[in-house]
Amino acid sequence: MEVTAREESGCTVAKVAGRLDAATAPVFEKTCEEWIGKGTKKLVLDLSSLDYVSSAGLRAVLSTMKKLKAAGGGLAVSGLTGVVKEVFTISGFDALLPIGDSVAQAIATL
Repeated sequence: MEVTAREESGCTVAKVAGRLDAATAPVFEKTCEEWIGKGTKKLVLDLSSLDYVSSAGLRAVLSTMKKLKAAGGGLAVSGLTGVVKEVFTISGFDALLPIGDSVAQAIATL
């Protein structure tokens, strides 16, 4: 897994590539916690380069969403495709999180 971040329209946009699974979810969650600790309130996850997400990855996303809400912010997702989109739909995460087809759409939901 590789995570790169940039600032756009007052949001931190994190591009997540590779696999978000039991091995990588703790690193992902720690990285997000560091951003929140530094003042990030609005986070958009660009998952257009994510190949796979497991239940551990979903838990890390959910935990991050809860921490952002507690800090008065929010989390949105963009770029869902293929099996990752299917997992988000089957798990009901598409009803929990704002999802945009593009990063700009996801930012607009926050």
